[in-house]
Amino acid sequence: MTQASIITIGDELLIGQVIDTNSAWMAQQLNIAGIKVLRRVAVGDMWDEIWKALDEESKHADIILITGGLGPTADDITKPLLNKYFNGKLVTDEGALKNVKHIFERVLNRPMIESNFKQAEVPDTCKVILNKRGTAPGMWFEKEGKVYVSMPGVPYEMKGMMEDYVIPQLSTHFIFPHITHRTLLTAGIGESFLAEQIKQFETGLPAHIKLAYLPNYGMVRLRLSSVGFDRVAVEKEIQEYFETLQQQVKEFLVTNLDEPMEKVTGKLLAAKNKTMCTAESCTGGYIAHLLTTIPGASAFYDGSVVSYSYKAKEDLLQVSNETLETKGAVSEEVVMQMAKGALAAIQSDYVIAVSGIMGPDGGLPDKPVGTVWIAVGNKNKIDAHKLYFRFDRARNVQLTATHALNLLRKFILTDSESVP
Repeated sequence: MTQASIITIGDELLIGQVIDTNSAWMAQQLNIAGIKVLRRVAVGDMWDEIWKALDEESKHADIILITGGLGPTADDITKPLLNKYFNGKLVTDEGALKNVKHIFERVLNRPMIESNFKQAEVPDTCKVILNKRGTAPGMWFEKEGKVYVSMPGVPYEMKGMMEDYVIPQLSTHFIFPHITHRTLLTAGIGESFLAEQIKQFETGLPAHIKLAYLPNYGMVRLRLSSVGFDRVAVEKEIQEYFETLQQQVKEFLVTNLDEPMEKVTGKLLAAKNKTMCTAESCTGGYIAHLLTTIPGASAFYDGSVVSYSYKAKEDLLQVSNETLETKGAVSEEVVMQMAKGALAAIQSDYVIAVSGIMGPDGGLPDKPVGTVWIAVGNKNKIDAHKLYFRFDRARNVQLTATHALNLLRKFILTDSESVP
């Protein structure tokens, strides 16, 4: 099976100043194309370390993909290094130069300086990959049956090259098998309990079908994977096992597609021609953010009231001051009033309201950090749920959002008025 390694270059990656999303996205695209990713390696802007990484990865991988270090500044050393590594001579590529000039003259409307002209220089031992989204061209090298591709570290530019040129070209150089995944999402059961429940199913899988557990924010995804050159046979076999797996976990099954909770809830609302709104305190609009990342969210999502303070809860959601003073913002009574207030203000079919203590401070003996009240419902009925989370502030917010969306999903499924 054809194998690839991904090398990402930049000191900013090693010190955590920039999160490496490039290699994750690239690995996903390679996997879809039938290319197994052997390793992902991050190195700093150090000549010896980059050279060593190229030597090491070429011992094991057929394809070495490189991102970063192609800019116009002195610390961008990838291009001169590759020039030496492949025994080349830097020359000006006319197509790349035309592209750089177009961007500066027509798009940026500013003059070019010497370093900008240098971006059109490439080793004469490479095939130039035109950068339709930026100034630094990509470079394709071949050596001893191995393919090396260098691309910019800017994600938008790298993705354009991968989609338009790199993946299609790799497909002409190598014969790739078909890789198939089937993923489902469960909620309401922990990873260890889930593993115990499907132990017999897992031990009965053929050696070439792998089962992966992917826990995240109170949910567990289960992924079946298989590989083979007969696409039809691979798809048929894995589907049969996937259907059995769904039956094994049907009590906890959320969706049999690889999609997040916000999309599952949104699709359910859209299918029933219903809308929802949110009243958020402790999550600060995070639930609204998740929902509006979905294209077409306006079909099922009306809006949110982010009411962080007592005053905002009183003025915007008509929460009683007396209730706030006697019960506290993190209480069943307040979250119920928040839900009713949001429904009255926004006129949606369904609502989520949340209030909690995310930490690290603010906990009380009877309401420790991680205490959350969630209300879900409609104009006829509102259910409130008290949950406890034990993590840091960011994760507590994420857990609150995911659980709130799941509680609304379950409410809609049991609501007699949700029939289209």
